[in-house]
Amino acid sequence: MNGTTPQPTARTRSWWGWGRTDEHPDDAECTAMGALLPGTLGRPLPVPRVRDLGIGSPAVEPPGSLAHLVSADPADRAAHAMGKAYRDVVRALRGRPGRIPDLVARPADERGVADLLEWAGERQVAVVPYGGGSSVTGGVEYRGDAHRAVLSLDLTAMGRVLEVDAEGRAARIQAGTLGPALEDQLRPYGLTLRHFPQSFEFSTLGGWLATRAGGHYATGRTHIDDFVQSLRVVTPAGTSSSWRLPASGAGPSPDRLFLGSEGALGVITEAWVRLQERPRHKASAAVSFTGFPDALRAVRALAQSGLSPANCRLLDAGEAALSGAARDGCAVLVLGFESADEPVDALLARGVDLARSHGGRYDDTPVGASGPHAAPSGDAAVVAWRSAFLRMPYLRDGLARMGAVAETFETAATWDRIPGLIEAVRTEVGAAALKATGHPATVNCRLTHVYPDGAAPYFTVLAAGRAGDEVALWDDLKAVAGEVLHRHRATITHHHAVGRDHRPGYDRQRPEPFALALRAAKGALDPRGILNPGVLVD
Repeated sequence: MNGTTPQPTARTRSWWGWGRTDEHPDDAECTAMGALLPGTLGRPLPVPRVRDLGIGSPAVEPPGSLAHLVSADPADRAAHAMGKAYRDVVRALRGRPGRIPDLVARPADERGVADLLEWAGERQVAVVPYGGGSSVTGGVEYRGDAHRAVLSLDLTAMGRVLEVDAEGRAARIQAGTLGPALEDQLRPYGLTLRHFPQSFEFSTLGGWLATRAGGHYATGRTHIDDFVQSLRVVTPAGTSSSWRLPASGAGPSPDRLFLGSEGALGVITEAWVRLQERPRHKASAAVSFTGFPDALRAVRALAQSGLSPANCRLLDAGEAALSGAARDGCAVLVLGFESADEPVDALLARGVDLARSHGGRYDDTPVGASGPHAAPSGDAAVVAWRSAFLRMPYLRDGLARMGAVAETFETAATWDRIPGLIEAVRTEVGAAALKATGHPATVNCRLTHVYPDGAAPYFTVLAAGRAGDEVALWDDLKAVAGEVLHRHRATITHHHAVGRDHRPGYDRQRPEPFALALRAAKGALDPRGILNPGVLVD
């Protein structure tokens, strides 16, 4: 039964934290980071070990016909117990990871998925679909005790690009394909999906589709929804296969039923997705602003200009300092353009000019020895931000080892609500953290995606923890944030999905007639209630 357990490699995925183990901060780096925050521990918590969890035997065994697909290895089960949110990392560090799945299955085709679902339904085994495990909203764990056992359905054995239509710029791709493998298989055709979430290295196409993931690019096709031509989804009631079409007005879209369904209605097994030529021309710049309101107006003007920058990420002064993009108290706009067809220098120049007209300052001179508090040059600020962006999840885990709260959340709202929303989050979450810990907190903001009618603010919270009670503290702070979002009619999530952590906010946000229809769909497609219980609907 353990024949499918993956073998360790030179660069091992962390079972408890983000990414790969060789990228984690060591004890000295954790201690140095902790010294920068008040109220942290004197030494880092030890790296957790699977053997200390005391994982018992599975509550069920698969039939012989499925045994070759299934693993009961304790390390495999522990690695599939949770996602990679701050609260997941802390629970692992404290030895309280929650319910460990009894089995991990890796089907290689749709027949295997269907057979596993049939067996699970007969035995009342909960099935939690699993891609790369990068969920930050409790989307890949089981909570509760209503089911006899839990099966983590890992789709990464279904990781191939099956067909490429170069003329139509589309590809049929299996859902378990991880981001790097997807792009590697498209590269010989000179094509790309051009969808790069921060979790790109550790997430799958199926995970992106099931969570309506947002990519790195700030305008245009910001979500995976925009790339979908058709889906295949295995449900307990049968397999749904939509037509591959460039567009359709034939009633409600079947694809829209499953996009964002988070494994609660079925298991996405493959998709036809739209591709584009790989960009050959790129240009970027960093524009600084002494006032954040001016920066907001500049970004709104860019979003409404039709220039469609690939990157239009606004960092407030705190976020700019944290990433190293600025050290002079300025907000920084990271602006970038790219194209497969023609140089984009003129587009960048127009974008910079538009930002300057709203008070922006652009310095394209090389970095010089101009003192420790000087702002980096425009090019250096872009490099600093990009490096920090990729490194940040690892640093978060290092701070968690020091007992600190270090987490993010995101939302989206219309432009008329953005200034008040950002100010309210900073003020109210900061006040709640001060009251709970006795220490001031840092609440930073950046805009990750922008639209003609609104934007997606993304908040970083750094605060002192409460030793042994970090999860409850973060849950309290997140509840305060959720109340602010609801009051300002800002979505509970722009691109992190609902999962289990965002259920209260999602239940309040969605219209009740839609909730009735969603419950009916759940009952029809998953009559035994085995698929990712607790996600989206009960």
